Amino acid sequence: MNGRIPYLAIVNPRAGGGRGRKMLGPVLEQLRAGGLAIDLAETQGAGDATRIAREAYGRGQRHFVAVGGDGTSYEVVNGLFPEAGAGERPTLGFLPLGTGNSFLRDFSDRGLEHAVKSLIAGRTQACDVLRLRHRGGVIHYINLLSVGFPADVANLRARHFSGQGELGYVISIFLELARFKRRPFPVRVDGETEFDRRRCLFLTFNNSKFTGGTMMIAPKAEVNSGLIEYVRWGAIGRLGLMRNLPKLYDGTHIEHRLAERKAVRRVEFALDSPVDLMVDGEVLTLHCEELDVLPGALDVVA
Repeated sequence: MNGRIPYLAIVNPRAGGGRGRKMLGPVLEQLRAGGLAIDLAETQGAGDATRIAREAYGRGQRHFVAVGGDGTSYEVVNGLFPEAGAGERPTLGFLPLGTGNSFLRDFSDRGLEHAVKSLIAGRTQACDVLRLRHRGGVIHYINLLSVGFPADVANLRARHFSGQGELGYVISIFLELARFKRRPFPVRVDGETEFDRRRCLFLTFNNSKFTGGTMMIAPKAEVNSGLIEYVRWGAIGRLGLMRNLPKLYDGTHIEHRLAERKAVRRVEFALDSPVDLMVDGEVLTLHCEELDVLPGALDVVA
């Protein structure tokens, strides 16, 4: 029974502009009434969720709940790994009380309702963890990493529209259309001998389908395939992107003549300098070197 398994809920009290904290009490009552034993640990600032998860895993804690948005989940995953990659597989559930949880949308569009029911039912499945080695270290993620246009949009949203939810994402898309940068990000994937140095609008390396809440950037992605879903959109023009923008929401953009997708095990980068990335909702600037997969390294409650 779930009641015999203690979950540690790592709570970001600022998620969703503070709305998540107000919603948490009734949700916890529902979970405890459903038989779960839950302890709480509240974050105070950036990086706290990573530290809390790492210390708890070191003490033997194996069941976690990320309470917040995509950024909270990202921090928890990076607290569990790399240690969990060589140890006992952890379990991670989600309470999407932040601005959004794109990862959960692969399983349901009912968000919080689905997450609560899954936790009470103890419904888990194996999930791959993607690992990026960069010049300064290593990070892990379960949703997606992107460079180019999506990273530019996420960067703008984080700086100016972080409290606007999905509307802030849409506003940022149209503002980035005004400056519209297309440039090369040299990469080499499985089976290729040369680095692809063509200019592009974006590259994205996915474990799951959605980003920005409802944008289906990688419609062929599967969270337990053991593969990275690589999606590339070439140097499409501004007008062409505006005409095809709705296709990013139903996944049919991959059928465009300038789009490509592959399922691969490894990606190498040949970047001249650090670049802006969007990783599971977080905006980072890293000098990427290599990307690979830890198959089924995490159990997710979904």
